[in-house]
Amino acid sequence: MTVRQQFVVALVVVPVLVVLWAQYWPPAWWAFVVIGPLALLGLHDMLQTRKTILRLYPVLGHFRYILESFRVEIQQYFIESDLNGTPIPREFRALVYQRAKGQKDTRPFGTIMDVNRDGYEWIDHSVAPSHVDQADLLVQIGGPDCQQPYAAQPMNISAMSFGSLSRNAIEALNLGARIGGFAHNTGEGGISPYHTKHGGDLIFQFGTGYFGCRNQQGDFDGKLFQQKATSKQVKMIEIKLSQGAKPGHGGILPAVKLTAEIAEIRHVPMGQDVLSPPNHSAFNNPRELLLFVQELRQLSGGKPIGFKMCLGKRSEFLAICKAMLETGIKPDFITIDGSEGGTGAAPIEFTNSVGTPLKDALITVNNALIGTGLRQDITVIASGKILSAFHLLKALALGADAVNSARAMMLALGCIHSRACNTDHCPTGIATQDPARVKGLVVKDKSQRVARYHRQMMKNLAELLGAAGLNSLSELKPAHINHRLQGTLVKNYEEMFPTLETGSLLDAEQRPPAWEADWQRARADRW
Repeated sequence: MTVRQQFVVALVVVPVLVVLWAQYWPPAWWAFVVIGPLALLGLHDMLQTRKTILRLYPVLGHFRYILESFRVEIQQYFIESDLNGTPIPREFRALVYQRAKGQKDTRPFGTIMDVNRDGYEWIDHSVAPSHVDQADLLVQIGGPDCQQPYAAQPMNISAMSFGSLSRNAIEALNLGARIGGFAHNTGEGGISPYHTKHGGDLIFQFGTGYFGCRNQQGDFDGKLFQQKATSKQVKMIEIKLSQGAKPGHGGILPAVKLTAEIAEIRHVPMGQDVLSPPNHSAFNNPRELLLFVQELRQLSGGKPIGFKMCLGKRSEFLAICKAMLETGIKPDFITIDGSEGGTGAAPIEFTNSVGTPLKDALITVNNALIGTGLRQDITVIASGKILSAFHLLKALALGADAVNSARAMMLALGCIHSRACNTDHCPTGIATQDPARVKGLVVKDKSQRVARYHRQMMKNLAELLGAAGLNSLSELKPAHINHRLQGTLVKNYEEMFPTLETGSLLDAEQRPPAWEADWQRARADRW
């Protein structure tokens, strides 16, 4: 007999038994308070046609959906270990929380990592450690044509827009940046009042939608850009070409979610879907991209101009390098976003299977710039799951000069890794516009957490450099980081990813064979 048949029998037999029972004990009539709703629910389950589980297992089938509704919480709090949680393991979530709160962040009894597993990485220390002053860690951003270079911290807040994050979250991040003396990337949603309220340094980012600097047709508006870019609070300008979590994919903010405030900030009309196309309209090829960089540099008064991208085809990045050589125009910085980067919402196919991971991308970009003789004038910034000082150190060793971090800063704000960013039901008031939830995030308290986390990261970065016997970030090389390939086979980053000779890509005789096809394919006048 199936569960469905058993329920039908019970629907007849149980009430009869209760009636007979009530003849001898009148309070038994109260049983219908429970039986009645369950019977009605069961009848509804059998008659509905949308869910087979409920048709076959009336009433009982609901337990499946109830358990599934808090599966993520059960997994996170009771099942996952300190190292196997995704996308961010508990070991590093806890580290960010502890540093943000000013709690003890040391670990007792030794590492919980398997140091003999394939893929384990470490830095060589020195028997003669040095002392590195945190004040010496600053990174100067601005090439030969930059009139207002910026002295940046090695770690800054990565791009997160107002709209994706709440107003209180944006305020707390910016106030934390001001307290700690580091930079806050606005994200492509434009500069909101919450970015400017506390005066923290800003990196003004815009993408294909040109939000905050667009005309009525959605194209770039130089006058609006100039108004924003010449603000004293804006220290750098970043053109977003693509994002690690969804490279090559545009975005849409449905008209029903567009508030008057967001419309004003983004300079878009009410009552229409807000589109971020997959590609830019201000330029169509590498050469035009660099001419656009030059235009922005002039409009901004000579501030550092760069672009952010997730690396795709190597030939396309080489095309940008060729355009730099032909035009003589260079960006002041390039931000490389790994495909493991975070996002508020993205198609799963793009999140899982499109774009180059950060390590591979950094190696390629750094070598391409070295091989074309351009590296000394361009700052490389890495972005993609930077949580601890060792994560930061590895990115720097692979060729970055500085890093941006988004999810670590969200954790510092109090994010609990619920992965509800795309539902507007963020339980911590960070990735939501729900007024009740937003109110729960106290700007004064959370800003201190952001600043405290950053301060501890810089402290630990300086200590790691000192332990390796280094005196500055410029002395850190790929050879300092070791990687266990398999069993007892260990190689350092330089052995695994050899650095090209300066200018070697420009000489056909010196050009590595592995780069030849992409070099020949690359052209400055097309992607």
